[in-house]
Amino acid sequence: MYTGVTNNLKVRLQQHKDSLNPNSFTAKYNVHYLLYFEKFAWIQIAISKEKEIKGWKKDKKITLIKTINPELNFLNDLFE
Repeated sequence: MYTGVTNNLKVRLQQHKDSLNPNSFTAKYNVHYLLYFEKFAWIQIAISKEKEIKGWKKDKKITLIKTINPELNFLNDLFE
């Protein structure tokens, strides 16, 4: 699972899909599908939440994802 912050989710999804950085986590593990996202008005809050989520175990992350996406559908189409 990948957790990150961006100011343009559509562009970031395309960057991951294109594997622009071949040494990145997303390229190495073929992480291309969006399951969850949050919007924040302030970048500082987004970064704080990112760090919090990165410290969680996988089962807690899945529980969070299922709060808005119980079927674990890919959400990439929302940004095409």
